Amino acid sequence: MKKRILSAVMAGVLLLALCACDGVATPTASPSASPSASPSASPSPSATPEVTPDPEKVHVVIETNVGTIKAELYPDIAPITVANFQKLVDEGFYDGLTFHRIIDGFMIQGGDPKGDGTGGSPDKIKGEFLANGIENNLSHERGVLSMARSNDMDSASSQFFIVQEDSTYLDGMYAAFGKVTEGMDVVDKIAKETPVEDNNGTVLPENQPKIISITFE
Repeated sequence: MKKRILSAVMAGVLLLALCACDGVATPTASPSASPSASPSASPSPSATPEVTPDPEKVHVVIETNVGTIKAELYPDIAPITVANFQKLVDEGFYDGLTFHRIIDGFMIQGGDPKGDGTGGSPDKIKGEFLANGIENNLSHERGVLSMARSNDMDSASSQFFIVQEDSTYLDGMYAAFGKVTEGMDVVDKIAKETPVEDNNGTVLPENQPKIISITFE
């Protein structure tokens, strides 16, 4: 019973940790300043485009200046999210961007062209998770890729995060869409060795690990 109550309280803290100012949400840490902080991104202005995932483009290679991370995408679980990610990869959108928010023991977050958690791609997409009325059975376990968002459930665009340690309390609230198949040692290295400025995982521009490119295998 106590465990269930604690989980409910934690979930409430996660939702309250997302604050908005002038209509733009910014990432904030929970009072405990622990891995219970939630990934967040500012909403972008456009509506979700009609997209279909390419079943041939499900193996991605994320080249960073720290090492190579390989992942598999799951279009059967999150077709809108995967199609959007594929589109951005095809456009070279992620090439040269960074991981701007890093919390060791929780996750690494990147894909923001502004590099501060407030940017994104032109289109926002439908949030594919249970709290938004869409079933998504991919749990936020170690290695899972998921979309960052603001408190607007349909605000995800380009920012994504890679779960470093099991964070299943995020299930049903964020759109998980893939999983690392090789390179979790690189994720660990990024999480453990990148200097951060606060408990929310803010990384100064000069210290942000670089995404050299994301391509398909």
